[in-house]
Amino acid sequence: MANKDHLNLIVTGHIDNGKSTTMGHFLMDLGVVDERTIEAHAKASEETGKGDTFKYAWVMDNIKDERERGITIDLAFQKFETPKFFFTLIDAPGHRDFIKNMITGASEADCAVLVLSAKEGETDTAIAPGGQAREHAFLLKTLGVNQLIVAINKMDDSNFSEEAFKVAKEKGEKLIKSVGYKIDQVPFIPVSGWKGDNLVKKSENMAWYKGKTLLEAFDDFKMPEKPIGKPLRVPIQDVYSITGVGTVPVGRVETGKMKANDKIIVMPSGAVGEIKSIETHHQQMESAEAGDNIGFNLRGIEKKDIKRGDVMGTPDAPPKVAKEFKAQIIVIHHPTALAPGYTPVMHCHTAQVAATITEFVSKINPASGAVEEENPKFLKVGDSAIVKIRPVRPTPIETFQDFPEMGRFALRDMGATIAAGIVKEITEEHKP
Repeated sequence: MANKDHLNLIVTGHIDNGKSTTMGHFLMDLGVVDERTIEAHAKASEETGKGDTFKYAWVMDNIKDERERGITIDLAFQKFETPKFFFTLIDAPGHRDFIKNMITGASEADCAVLVLSAKEGETDTAIAPGGQAREHAFLLKTLGVNQLIVAINKMDDSNFSEEAFKVAKEKGEKLIKSVGYKIDQVPFIPVSGWKGDNLVKKSENMAWYKGKTLLEAFDDFKMPEKPIGKPLRVPIQDVYSITGVGTVPVGRVETGKMKANDKIIVMPSGAVGEIKSIETHHQQMESAEAGDNIGFNLRGIEKKDIKRGDVMGTPDAPPKVAKEFKAQIIVIHHPTALAPGYTPVMHCHTAQVAATITEFVSKINPASGAVEEENPKFLKVGDSAIVKIRPVRPTPIETFQDFPEMGRFALRDMGATIAAGIVKEITEEHKP
């Protein structure tokens, strides 16, 4: 496992199209979850009156509250291996949690499976305006998840008819093309999450299908390139003062690379210094690159010049600092409605700062990005919008386009995530 490349996989799709059943059965066939666990789930499932059709879904849904409702709620992290990769499976539950987790980086997903249904009428609902499959596809694309597999589930419903597959596939192709995926790069696989066809083993019921199983298709995913060629960005998680050593910040290199004696700049203070040494888990390192969690010692930087939420870069391409920026947000939770002037707390990389939504520029269609209304008076749960945000103090951020790792954020208030978003442009920059 240690020597395999690691990918984060997110599974999405409309609520009733069988995501959990499909992935639960997949994990069982792969031997990650044993039959006994599944049978215990099936028995309990029958007792709640759901019948045993939910038993595979239960692999992913093992929370009491979910059993009573028969709906996937929690983000279940499950690990599994294919011949080529080591995967962390992120089961995207309800729509809102999915968006929150996608944007707040619980799951910077590398690749995705979109589950559609071959059962008559079900895919129509899922891909209609307001349907979750449509919205998920749009979000995946907006958030930079460029590798996708579409699983056409419930093939057993039509007795594994090629015609039913073709009809659903055509609808699925239209959908993913409309949000910007290239059809020839997205495999469509006919499966039965309930019976297990084409998950791990090739289906005997669909001789007409000549393509790969879900397991085989997973190994066609590519490792995303680490953003090593981009300018250095290291959001600071903590800063320690160590006797005899001095100031030791720690953080994760999001983009670029760094080595001892490099010149650096810390934003927003603008303090300039150089890297004395780098270490990870108490091991000295000559250099560090995107993806490394490190501690480092700096020359010429005082403790007062660097704190959690700051970002380190190089003087020739310093991290941007925003006084105000334009963002695309989606409202995930609010008891009533948001009005301009609302000031929640913005969480972005390691920074947390109160931020005022100063202006609602436009309300947009979440599934296409088209403008629905200019300068809306308020925004409610489910709305997507372009807004202007002004943090109470200048904050280092980047546009999502240039640095996805530094350009997604969540707005929180009263212990809940109110909205999630991505930075579109920095409208007013702070220069130290």
